[in-house]
Order: sequence, then structure tokens, then C-alpha cells
Amino acid sequence: MKLSQMTKIHLIASMVALNCISVFTTQAAQEKVLDKVVDAGKKINQSANQSQQKIDQINEQIQSKLQAFKTVNKEIDGLNVYNQQMQNQIANQTKELKQLATSMEQVSVIERQVAPLMARMIDTLAAFVELDVPFLPQERSQRIASLKEMLNRADVAVSEKFRRVLEAYQVEVEYGRTIEAYSGLHTVNGAEKDVDFLRIGRVSFVYQTRDGSEMGSWDQASKSWQALPAAYRSDIKKALRIARKQLAPDLIMVPIVQHSAE
Repeated sequence: MKLSQMTKIHLIASMVALNCISVFTTQAAQEKVLDKVVDAGKKINQSANQSQQKIDQINEQIQSKLQAFKTVNKEIDGLNVYNQQMQNQIANQTKELKQLATSMEQVSVIERQVAPLMARMIDTLAAFVELDVPFLPQERSQRIASLKEMLNRADVAVSEKFRRVLEAYQVEVEYGRTIEAYSGLHTVNGAEKDVDFLRIGRVSFVYQTRDGSEMGSWDQASKSWQALPAAYRSDIKKALRIARKQLAPDLIMVPIVQHSAE
């Protein structure tokens, strides 16, 4: 059977339309597949980013813990050295404690020996002051009386008592190598007068009245004051000013303490 021309044309048009529909359908399907692939790629990228962030966080944590581990190791090394030093110190302190314990056992014996020694030292000092040139009599006698009173006190440690006794001896030693001027009352020709005393070590001890009219020198041999001539007036005044640091040290002429032949 033969088809008419018109029928052929319709048939061809139908086939073309079907082909177009098929092409469009195929393209739409391909686009959907492509969208799915793109979405899947995005999801993979997002997952990869999240995974990388987690990896970075874990790496930071590892580095932080590693640094903390190194720091702790350094502290441990330092503590080991410190502990060794402390052990050495403890060993030395233990040794010292044993020595102290031995010394403490001997304290009572030492105290029994020191107490009479201090009493003898104070008596010797009192006798020395009594025989010495009579400068600062009240101050020196009060010092000795204070030492005797302190020796009987129970609230003062033995070490403090001994220190005070040695200090008194040191003061007496210093008198022998210093120059000093001080004021006081002195009996001159039966009348009490205000005078200036001058002490140069223990080699010279003189007085001069405030107006400079009368002067005297201590004679250790006779244990008495000897009047001085007016020739000494200017030198004694100069020496008094030197002793009070009102003048620079200079040469002066003063009488020397005369000692007995004994």
C-alpha cells in the first residue's frame, strides 16, 4: 500500500517531534545527573573542609600537649636538681643538729664555768677602775654596778651577760687611745667650782676653770691633783677645743700623768 504525499509529510513531522522530545528528555536527565554530581562534589568538599579543620584542631592539640610535655620535663629536671640540693642540705643540717645536741649537753657545764669567770672579770675591772686615773668616776662606777646587778638576774641569758662584760672591757680599752673633754664640778682650794676636764688617753688628765685662772694635773703617784703654772693655759684651752672637734689636731704641750715606781 502506498502512502500519500501528505501522509509521508505527517509521518516525518511526527518522527522529528519524537526525536526532539527524546533529545530534550535526555538533556534534562543529563542536567539532573550533573546537578547531582555537582551537589555531591560540594558535599565532598564541605566534608573535606570539615575533616581538614578537625585535623588542624587535632594537630594544634598535639603540638600544645607536646609543648606542655617538654615544659613538664624541664620542670622535672629542675626539681630533680633542687631535690638533690635539698637532700644535701638536709644531710648537712642533720649533721649540725647532732653537733648542736652534743653542745647542748655541755651547756650546763659551760655555764657553771662561765658564771664565776664573769664574776672575777667584773671584780678585776672594778679594781682596775679604782686604781686608774679618776676620769668619769660616776659613769664608770655605775657601769660596774650595773654589771654586778645584771650578773644576779635570771631573766638575762648567759651569753648576753658575757657580751656586756666584754663590752665594758672594750670601753675601758678605748679610753686609753682617745681624747675627751667634759665639764663637771671639782673642788679647787676648798671651793667647788665648775671646770673643764681634759683626758688624753691615760697619759694626761688635767682640769681648767671656766675663766682659765686655775689649772691642775692629776699625779697618779701621789693620787692627788697638782696645780699647774699659767704657762699651760693656752695649750690646755687649745687641747680642749681639739677634743671637742672645734679645731683640727695639732701639737700641744700638756703635763704627763706621773705613775708610782710600783
